[in-house]
Amino acid sequence: MPAPPTTDKRTVTTPPETGELLPQTTYEGFTFSGTGGEYFRIWIVNILLTVLTLGIFSAWAKVRTMQYFYRNTRLAGASFDYHGNPIAILKGRLLAAILFGSYTAAGMVSPTAALAVFGILVCVLPWLLCRSLRFRCYNTSYRGLRLRFTGTTADAYKVFLLFPMAAALTLGGLLPLWQHRMKRYLHSNTSYGHTPFSFDAAVGGFYRVYLSALALLAALITVAAMVIGPFILAALTAGETAAGAISAALGMLAGILMYLLGSMAIWAFISARVQNLAWNGTHVGPHRFVSTIKARQLAFITVTNLLGLLVTLGLFKPFAEVRLNNYLLSTSTVAVSGSLNDFVAAEQLEVSAVGDEAVDMFDFDIAI
Repeated sequence: MPAPPTTDKRTVTTPPETGELLPQTTYEGFTFSGTGGEYFRIWIVNILLTVLTLGIFSAWAKVRTMQYFYRNTRLAGASFDYHGNPIAILKGRLLAAILFGSYTAAGMVSPTAALAVFGILVCVLPWLLCRSLRFRCYNTSYRGLRLRFTGTTADAYKVFLLFPMAAALTLGGLLPLWQHRMKRYLHSNTSYGHTPFSFDAAVGGFYRVYLSALALLAALITVAAMVIGPFILAALTAGETAAGAISAALGMLAGILMYLLGSMAIWAFISARVQNLAWNGTHVGPHRFVSTIKARQLAFITVTNLLGLLVTLGLFKPFAEVRLNNYLLSTSTVAVSGSLNDFVAAEQLEVSAVGDEAVDMFDFDIAI
C-alpha cells in the first residue's frame, strides 16, 4: 500500500539553528492540532468516570488521552495513533498497586519487612519497565506501521538498577554516564517497522551538560548570597526586635524564592540539553531527528503552567499539558534524506512480506 501524500506539514528548507541545507534533505516538523479546550472535555470526563468507578476507568482514560494526543500529532501530513488495550493497562496498574501496597503494609508490620519488600520491588522494577516499554512501542503507529522495542531484560537491569546504584555510590559522578546509557537503551532498541533506530550521541556531551549545570549552580548560589545577605545582616544587626524579625522573615522568603527559581533553572537547563543531545544523536534509517529545546522557554512554560494550576486549583492541567506538548513538538524536526514516502512504502512492503510481531499476552503498561 503506497504511503499517503504529504499534506498539512511543517516543512522548513534549512535545518533549525544549524548550518546549510544538505543536498536531497528536507526538514519535516512535528505539528499538533489539538487544543486545550478539546482536551479539557476529555480530561474532565476521564476524571469523573475514574472517580465513579473507584479508579477502574483510569486504564480506559489513559487510552482516550493517548489517542487524543497521538492522533493530533502529525509529521509530513500523517498522524500517529495509539492502539493500547485498556485491559492490559489495568492489569499493569493492578500489579503495581499490589507491589506498592505490599510495601506499605510491610512498613506497618516492621522496618525489616518493609526493607525486604523494598528489595523485591527494586529487583522486579527493571523487568516491569522493559515489558512496559515493549507495550508502549508496539501500540504506537505512524502511517499504519508500528514501533517495536527490542531491549533485553538483562540490559534493563543494567540501565535501571546497576547504573543508578553506581551513580549513587560515586556521589553523582556517574550520573551523566547513566543518563547516556539510559537514552541509548531507549533509542537504539526502538524500531520503526523493521528499521532500527541508531544512537550515536557521545557520553562526553552528557558530562559537558552536567559540568555546565554545576557552573550555573555556582552562579545562582552567588546571586542568592548577594540577595539574601543584606537581609541576614540586617536581622543580625537589629537583634530581637520587630525590625530584626521582619528582616529575617524577608530573608527566609527570598531564600525560598531563590531556591525554587534556581531549582527550576537547573532542571530546565539539564532537561533541555539532555533531550537535545539524545534526539540529535538518533537516526532511523537514513533520516535523523533534530531537537532545539530552549531551557529558558521550557522553564517559562513550566513556571507559568504551575501558576495556572495553583490559580485554578488544578483545572488548568489539560491546558498546561497541551501547551507544553505544543512547545516540545514545535522544537522537534526530522531531517529526511531522500523521500519519506519511499521509505515508509518500503517498510510497509517488508512488514507485509515478513509479518509483524505481536506483543506477548503478559505485556502491560505500568506508566501513569
